[in-house]
Amino acid sequence: MSVPWSGDGLPPMAAERMAGLRSSGTWSSALSTGEFAALRAVGFEPVGQVMGSTVHHIGRSGRYWGYHDCLYPGAGYTFARATASIALSGRGAPSAGLVKVFDQARRTALGRMVAECAALGGDGVVAAQLTMAPFPAQPNCLEFKVIGTAVRARGDVRPRNPFTCHLDGQGFAKLVTAGWVPVELLVGMSVGVRHDDFGTRAQSYSFRNAEVTGWSELVHEVRSDARNQLRVQGLGRGGDGVVLASGGMRVWREPCIRATSGGSSEQEDHLVEATMVGTAIARFRTRAQPQQTLTVMPLGRRGERLSRRLAAVASSPYGDPAEYRRLLRELNEQGDQG
Repeated sequence: MSVPWSGDGLPPMAAERMAGLRSSGTWSSALSTGEFAALRAVGFEPVGQVMGSTVHHIGRSGRYWGYHDCLYPGAGYTFARATASIALSGRGAPSAGLVKVFDQARRTALGRMVAECAALGGDGVVAAQLTMAPFPAQPNCLEFKVIGTAVRARGDVRPRNPFTCHLDGQGFAKLVTAGWVPVELLVGMSVGVRHDDFGTRAQSYSFRNAEVTGWSELVHEVRSDARNQLRVQGLGRGGDGVVLASGGMRVWREPCIRATSGGSSEQEDHLVEATMVGTAIARFRTRAQPQQTLTVMPLGRRGERLSRRLAAVASSPYGDPAEYRRLLRELNEQGDQG
């Protein structure tokens, strides 16, 4: 009999799996031998493989995904000469709503992975891999999944919240050795839409080799916005910097919503979606240890010890003549001081 689930906390099956792992006393991971050894070298142990996932339906907003409105006032007018601007999600364009949905879905998946980590008594997750893929046979649905290995420090100091990072075991060990700790796995995303205005169409259909400046500006601004979103998130999580894991960009075109509603079906928009994945990291500092004075222990009866060592060297068939002379000289000096 399945247990009803409200959507909060761990799904019932995940909670049951975590309880089984805790009671078994064993753990599983996708770590290589080198990664496992590197983790142990910096004082961490794996406690189990953890994951989080969610399936989100992305609802439509108007015709042709209203999230992708180019906002170009001259759309639908064949001879409009105004230069189209870029409708950027980071500047509050309609695509900002779509980016917000994606961000919420990723956070839900990450939150469930962190909950599994906490259930196993882990202090954080390494080698976390985040994926987004269409849900089979269901239009407009996407599955967001993140999976990694939960680890626990062997000491008594526990972080306030479990960390998450894309770094593998060896990368994590190098980071800690250098005086840094991971904070959280982040995703910076931006969507930009630009109408193919008169100038863009003229450049793209030219017989000469020429830059299509409108499209160059589009990809540049979308990438810059995604990078800025990643930076802002890192600062908001208390990080001192962000280590980039990957970056991707998707470009496609669609019939312009505004031109179609105005009776023209030939005008198009170009859309760019940029995604950057990284881990926010922070410096850690240890309290300076008070300087200790050197304790000098009295040796005493030095002459007797030198005599015994001298006799041992003299009686040994492998005795070193140079060592014999050195000990004899020290013994004579000891006698002079006495």
